[in-house]
Amino acid sequence: MSRPVPPQRDTVWSAAGMPALLCLTAAGFAGYSALLSVAPLWAVHGGAGAAGSGLVNGALLLATVLTQGLVPRLLDRFGTARILGIGLLLLGAPSLLLLVSDQLGWILAWSVVRGIGFGILTVTGSAAVAHLVAPARHGAAIGAYGAAIAVPQLLILPAAPWLADAFGFWTVFALGTLPLLGIIAAPRLGRALREHQAAHDRLAAAAAAAGDLPGDGGSNDATARRVPPGLLRPMVLLLAVTLAGGALITFAPQFSSIPAATSGGLVLLTATAALGRWRIGALADRFGTHRFLWPLVLLTVIGLALAAAAIRDPAATRVLPFLAAMALVGIAYGGLQNLTLLLSLSAVRRREYGTASAVWNIGFDAGTGLGSVLVGLLAAGLSFPIALLVAAGLSLATLPLALGRGPGRRRP
Repeated sequence: MSRPVPPQRDTVWSAAGMPALLCLTAAGFAGYSALLSVAPLWAVHGGAGAAGSGLVNGALLLATVLTQGLVPRLLDRFGTARILGIGLLLLGAPSLLLLVSDQLGWILAWSVVRGIGFGILTVTGSAAVAHLVAPARHGAAIGAYGAAIAVPQLLILPAAPWLADAFGFWTVFALGTLPLLGIIAAPRLGRALREHQAAHDRLAAAAAAAGDLPGDGGSNDATARRVPPGLLRPMVLLLAVTLAGGALITFAPQFSSIPAATSGGLVLLTATAALGRWRIGALADRFGTHRFLWPLVLLTVIGLALAAAAIRDPAATRVLPFLAAMALVGIAYGGLQNLTLLLSLSAVRRREYGTASAVWNIGFDAGTGLGSVLVGLLAAGLSFPIALLVAAGLSLATLPLALGRGPGRRRP
């Protein structure tokens, strides 16, 4: 049942700590996006083949996933500002070091370092957004956070290969250092989080003394270190849609026979994903999360099936169906990112936000990696259309999870 949301005089964009979070998030993801397609191209420049260049982002995402599970404990032990500053440093500094050599081993080593930094940034950011605003406005806050992620990707991801070709790789590697600018905002975010936690602790102590609530017991304990069962459902939904999105982002240049259609499709996918991730949050706050889940799952299925039909003839991509498919998957890709994070935060107590963030981010990056691996293997053995239909079938299999309501919001 949807709950009425009281009118707010301020917006989530200006809530204490949010400007700092949004600025450092935009800087971090700008640097990440700059090298996403160009670092593999740099490996090819050095003589690596398709398999070797494919390892570049694979190494980055593997290091990211392995790091994400450790981040909640690091934050508890060393504090947000310090760990986040280190993460932004590890993500941005290696970019210029790539200019030293275009050999695969060198690139892979720095990709691992960047992956560690990216793992810190992603978990810290999505946990922080949950702490900075009240639960009733989590959807809108996640939408703002998603916009800070998606807009740099929309601007930089399609432009980076062109910049490398037109002006040289050094221009893109310079953009890759943008996360270093975000370090400036890390202390402000850390200070805001400490203030929010102190205010929450005072309220919780007063409520416990009055007999209204049990004491919270701090920001973390043994409970926060195990994965709450309520996180499984959103993680599976996220895995399916990021598998679809990751497959299209990775392989669109290979299964489209028209370069302009490929570029237009990727712009459409990233633009609709940005719009979906931004706008769906406020709607979920107002009307509830569950009524939007199953339509977005169906959009994923329809989009993948339409893409399979559009590329049935490898030599003649059907442009309009292909563009429509990319837009449909983009809407679902962005919308379900927001909603599954909102579901994850709703399934846990405040002290478990770090755990929920880590699990959500692991699901996101694992799904993206699986999309590349699974669709690549199926395409090599069969064809791209069949691979996309298999991905559509996997998305369809998650429909029962989207239709179920799951557990309600836990008490903070």
